[in-house]
Amino acid sequence: MSFGFEISESKSVAGVYAITPSVATDDRGDIWTSFLKRDVEALLPKGLFFKHDKFSQSKYNVLRGIHGDSKSWKLVTCVYGEITQVVVDLRKDSNTYLKWQSYQINKAEQKMVLIPPGCGNAYYVGSEHAVYHYKLAYQGAYIDVGEQFSVRWDDPSIGIRWPVSEPLLSKRDLEAPFIKLGCYLR
Repeated sequence: MSFGFEISESKSVAGVYAITPSVATDDRGDIWTSFLKRDVEALLPKGLFFKHDKFSQSKYNVLRGIHGDSKSWKLVTCVYGEITQVVVDLRKDSNTYLKWQSYQINKAEQKMVLIPPGCGNAYYVGSEHAVYHYKLAYQGAYIDVGEQFSVRWDDPSIGIRWPVSEPLLSKRDLEAPFIKLGCYLR
């Protein structure tokens, strides 16, 4: 039984990787590996490693994001349910600035997505419930909400094609600013 990965870089956003595990299935269900230090941390800058995990549980029609910061690498996935994962390049000096990439993540399309600093992270829940997992790598202290950036989920300058027009949003996401072309978020 193999527990390796297929790793592919996004064609839309530089430095974003989809990591698709091999899944072993039998009459009992399935099993897959979400992290192998040697394979996944090889994608990080030298000397950086994962040191923090978080889970988020959300209901149907919830959209979280677009959020990010200037120093955290995020390895994200959906461990239960179904989501549309979106990554937006908000690095002003990037060749893929304001480009975005979406991924369907569910039982049939299991994958992890590695998101570099400066990119916005967002996801929409298309199942009754979903459990989302973050694995974080950063230097120094964790950057929490007060030091993160937020961008409107429906910002027309980005043009994400979400599978919903009226999602459930947090106050933070309802009040998130629109960006203007040429504007850099912290």
